[in-house]
Amino acid sequence: MPKQSKVGWVVAGLLIALFVGALDVTVVSTAMPNIIADLSGTHLISWVFTIYTLTTCVATPIFGKLTDLFGRKPVFTIGVVLFVGGSILCGFSQSMIALIWFRAVQGIGAGALNPVCFTIVGDLFAGEKRGRMMGVFASVWSVAGLLGPLVGGYFVDQVSWRWIFFINLPLGVLALILVLGFMRETFEKQKKSIDFAGAAVFTVAISALMYALLSGGDKYAWDSAVIIGLFVVSALFLFLFVWVESRVKEPMVPLSIFRNRVMNVSNLSGFLAFSITAGVTIYAPIWIQTVLGHNATNSGLTVMPMSLAWPLASNLAGRLMYKVGMKATVVWGAALVAGGAVWLSALELGSPYWFWVCILSILGFGMGFISNPTTVMVQSSVGWEMRGVATAANSLLRSLGQTVGVAVFGTIFNHFVGTAGAKEQMTSGMHAIFVLMLAIAAVHLLTVAFLPPHRKVMAQQVS
Repeated sequence: MPKQSKVGWVVAGLLIALFVGALDVTVVSTAMPNIIADLSGTHLISWVFTIYTLTTCVATPIFGKLTDLFGRKPVFTIGVVLFVGGSILCGFSQSMIALIWFRAVQGIGAGALNPVCFTIVGDLFAGEKRGRMMGVFASVWSVAGLLGPLVGGYFVDQVSWRWIFFINLPLGVLALILVLGFMRETFEKQKKSIDFAGAAVFTVAISALMYALLSGGDKYAWDSAVIIGLFVVSALFLFLFVWVESRVKEPMVPLSIFRNRVMNVSNLSGFLAFSITAGVTIYAPIWIQTVLGHNATNSGLTVMPMSLAWPLASNLAGRLMYKVGMKATVVWGAALVAGGAVWLSALELGSPYWFWVCILSILGFGMGFISNPTTVMVQSSVGWEMRGVATAANSLLRSLGQTVGVAVFGTIFNHFVGTAGAKEQMTSGMHAIFVLMLAIAAVHLLTVAFLPPHRKVMAQQVS
């Protein structure tokens, strides 16, 4: 259990660690043309991002359980060391193959950083303070999204693309010094039982699923033997994983958390809502360029309203959820997302640019009212000994939602564009995607309606 810590310094260290991981996602995209020019291997470019996503998703729940077994500080240390070590190796890469392998190491480290940072915040704060701090930490992703292209562009233009990775070393060391130096944590010394079988089976299941989703419709056709085989393998190993978890002494993912209504609804909410935002982030710039004729810079700035509205709403939700009710806050957010999706599905060829500004602001505001309260509810519905795995499970479902959304939306888009490359076909493809987003938003609104009333949520809260 955590003892009294110098909270301000610990929070600063956690923010730095989370910022480093969030920043990496955007700076690599900015530097990619220069990396290709230096290392070649254009045909491998997608793997630089795919391998990072895959290893992050696999590692997240494993580290979440290790956080509960061995404490927050050891896992935080492992995460930072792996991420920073992988970053340094990426900076020294002499081939695209090497860069891909080192990105895999980075992804494993990132799989520890995100859940353990939010878990420590859940430990340090309770009640309304926890809600407010979650809003602050949610802002890190938006700040990183805004600064990423600027930071990446600066290093690429003024120094070298390699420094987008090397800069993680001093920041990671600073984060370690602050958290390890000022966070006080006592842990009961007893023999721990590690679920190696569950971790191994889960790794195969999620790896097969993620590879199928990331490769389907691109490297392989969705109806190819490879993709179908991967889905079958994933399903079989997920079934085996449930069987293993029901029998081991200390399961990696205790099945009891799936009997928790708050957990189930919050995780499904994360899966559905984050699939929408992933699609909007990809297809909004495409619409701005192909339909409205704006340049790449303007299309890139299109998602900025969502990046600004999201943390603003997260902070506001952190202050309101204990006053107006957690369920009411999430339902309001889901209603905003559904409203934004209605407007999105009604876009026409002649719709003006400011429509997008309004739509993305509404979506970002709605997501802020969804993501923050659901994170707090998930953490508060379990005790300290399960908070790490609960947070990790929620994070994994959100990542899976993004991946599945991108795969499904990409398949729909490619179907329309594959018939012809004209603007009309691209527009039809995006409109079909927006209609599907509306359907998902409607299902999401119905889903969060099943959250228990605020009174019951508060009664289940564990500090």
